[in-house]
Amino acid sequence: MPMPMGGPPPKRQMSDGIPKPGNIKGVPRYLYKKVKGFLSRLFYIISLVWRASPIVLVAMCVLCAVNGVLPVAGAYISRDLLNVIAVALGNGPPSPETPFIQVLSPVLFILLFQLIYSFLSRVLGRVDKMINGLAGELVVNHIKLQIIGKAKTVDQRSFDNPKFYEKLENANREAGMRPIGILVATFSVISACISVGSFIVVLSTLSPLAPLVVIIASIPGALVNYYFKNRNFRYVRHHSKERRQMNYYSDIMTNKDYVKEVKILGLGDEFTSKYKKAFKKYYRGIKSIIVREGITQSLVSLVYVVCSCALFLFVAYRVIYAKDGQIGDYSLYSGALNSITAYVSTIVTSTATIYEGTLFIENMIDFMREDVTVVPIGEPITPARGVPHTIELKNVSFHYPGCSDMVISNMNLTLKTGESVVLVGLNGAGKSTLIKLITRLYDPTEGEILLDGVDIRRYDVKALYDIYGIIFQDFGKYADTVSENIRFGDIDRAAEAVEIAEAARHGNAESFINELPRGYETPLTRLFEEDGIELSGGQWQKLSIARAFYKNSDILIMDEPTASLDPLAEQDVFNRFATLSENKLSIFVSHRLSGAVTAGKIVVLEDGKIVEVGTHEQLMELGEKYYLLFSTQAKRYIE
Repeated sequence: MPMPMGGPPPKRQMSDGIPKPGNIKGVPRYLYKKVKGFLSRLFYIISLVWRASPIVLVAMCVLCAVNGVLPVAGAYISRDLLNVIAVALGNGPPSPETPFIQVLSPVLFILLFQLIYSFLSRVLGRVDKMINGLAGELVVNHIKLQIIGKAKTVDQRSFDNPKFYEKLENANREAGMRPIGILVATFSVISACISVGSFIVVLSTLSPLAPLVVIIASIPGALVNYYFKNRNFRYVRHHSKERRQMNYYSDIMTNKDYVKEVKILGLGDEFTSKYKKAFKKYYRGIKSIIVREGITQSLVSLVYVVCSCALFLFVAYRVIYAKDGQIGDYSLYSGALNSITAYVSTIVTSTATIYEGTLFIENMIDFMREDVTVVPIGEPITPARGVPHTIELKNVSFHYPGCSDMVISNMNLTLKTGESVVLVGLNGAGKSTLIKLITRLYDPTEGEILLDGVDIRRYDVKALYDIYGIIFQDFGKYADTVSENIRFGDIDRAAEAVEIAEAARHGNAESFINELPRGYETPLTRLFEEDGIELSGGQWQKLSIARAFYKNSDILIMDEPTASLDPLAEQDVFNRFATLSENKLSIFVSHRLSGAVTAGKIVVLEDGKIVEVGTHEQLMELGEKYYLLFSTQAKRYIE
C-alpha cells in the first residue's frame, strides 16, 4: 500500500493498549470499556459478599452511611462548643460567688452531645472492625469453596496445561483478603464521598469556589494513581512465570519429600541461586514502576500542598475580616477544608486501590470461567452396572492440547468382561494415555470409544466414572486414617469395617496395618497429627491397591500399581488381581512383565500404536516385540 503524503500515519495505540492523546475518538470508547469492566468486577465482589452473608453486607452498608455523616455532626458540635467558650471568655471571669453549675451551664448541653458523639464514634469503630473481620472470614471461605467446586469440575486437560496453573495460582492468591479489602475500601470511598459532599455544603456557605479548588487539585494525583496501578497489575500478571519459579524453588527447599535428596546431592545452593535469579528478573521491572510512581507522586503532592495552603489563608481571611470573627466558625470552615482534603485523598488512594484490586480479581474470574469440555453429548444416559461390558476403540488418535504429535495413532481395540488385559510397552508408548482415554479423562482427537456399543461421550460423566475402579501411577497419599484412605475408593458407600479389612487383605496391606499403633485408625503423615505415621512407598502402594479393591467396580484398571513392591509382593498382587477380576473387565499396565504370563490378552504398544496382541505363549512364539521385552527382563533377573 502506498504511503500517504506527509509521512506515515500516526499510530493509534501505545504498546500498553492505552489510546494516545491524539486519538480523541478512541478515548471515550476506551474509558467506557475500562469503567464498565471496573464496575462489573466490583459488582462481582459485592455479589460474593452477598452470597456469603447478606446480613453482613447490609450491616456494612448501614455503617458506611453512618460513618459518612458522623464527621460532619462532630464538626458542628466542635464549632458550637468553641463559640460558647469564646463568648464565655469574652464576658470575663465569673465572680467567686457564682455557682459552679451556673458557670458551666452554657456548655453542658453541648458537652452532652460531644459525649454521645465520642461514644458513638468508638462503638461504631469497634462494630465496623468486627463486621469487617466476620465478612473477611466468610468471604474467604466462600471463595475457597467456589475454587474447590470449580476445580472439581475442571477437565484433566486443564490440569495438564501450564496456563491453567497460572490461573489457579492467581485465583488461590486472590482468595485471601483482597476481595474483602476491596469491599472495605469501596465502603470507605462511599463514606468519604458522603462526608465530602456534606463538608462541601458547609464550605460553600463561605465560598463555592473553595471546595472546587480542592477537588481540581486532587485530579492529577488520581490520574497518576490509576496509571501506575494499571501498570503494576499488567506487570505482575505478565510475570507470573517468575513468581511461580520463586514459589517452586522455595517449596523445594522447605518440602520434607525433597530435603533428603537436596542435602545429599548438595542442591541447596543451586536452587537458592535459581530463586535469586528469578527474583532479580522480576524485581528489576517492578522496582522501576515503584520508583517512577514515587517520584511522580511527590511532584504532584507539592502542587497539591501549595493549593491547600492558599485555601487555608483564604479561609482565615474570610472568617476574620468578612464574618463575625468567632473562633468556632474558623474551626468549622478550616476543619471542613481539612476534611475535604483528607477525604479526597482517601477517595483517590482507595479508588486506585479498588481499581488495582478489581484488576487482580479478574484472575479469579478467569479461573471460574475455565471451560469444561468433558460433558455428555445430548441427554446423558447412565451405564448399566453389574453386567458384562465391552469397550471398543475405533480409529482412535489423540494428541495433548498444545502439541501436534500424536500420542495415540489410529488405534483399534476391543476389550470385554472376563478378559484380563495387560498393556505393555516402553516408556512413552502411550499406555497411561490410553487409560485416560478409556476412562474419559480426555476425549479422543479423532475416532470414538464405545462402551457397550454407545459412544462414552453420551454417558453421564459421574455415572461413567463410577463403573471404574482404578489405581494411577501417581496415586493419592491422603493425610487421614488408614481406614479412610481405603474408604476413599468408594466414598458413596457406607463404611463397613469388615469390608475395609477385606479390601486391605486383597491388597496385601493387612499385615502391616495390624502392626500400626492404632491399626486402621492410625493417622497417616504428620501434616496434622504429631503421632501420624509415615509409610514406605511400598506400603502406600499396597494401600492404594486396597482402595481399588474396596470399590465394587465393573471395570478394574491398574496403572503401574506394583512399581514400589518387591517381586514377591508383586506376584501376590498379580494372583489376587487375577482371582478378583474373573467377572470383571480388568486392565493392567506394567513395565515388569512377570504378571503378563497368566493374562488372557496382552496388548503391546509402541509409539502410540498397537503392534502385537495375544497371550504370553502366542507372543513368545511370534518372537518379536513382546519376546524381546520379556526375554530381556527374564535374562536380567536370572543374571
